[in-house]
Amino acid sequence: MARKKGVSGKTHTAQQLNDYANQHNPNSKAYKARVANQKQMSKQKNHKDFGYVADLDWMCYGKGMYEFD
Repeated sequence: MARKKGVSGKTHTAQQLNDYANQHNPNSKAYKARVANQKQMSKQKNHKDFGYVADLDWMCYGKGMYEFD
């Protein structure tokens, strides 16, 4: 048997049920805000910022790996 998505009135308060319904109703502000937030977060998630990358060639191609003189 397939599992339903949703919340149960036996385990949640009326306010929680209303909040869930508003977040999953395409005509409500909460739904539109959630969708906009998901789009914004996915843009940030896909953006890879490497920040400061040090040039470590001196370590690899110097005299030796453990010789710093």
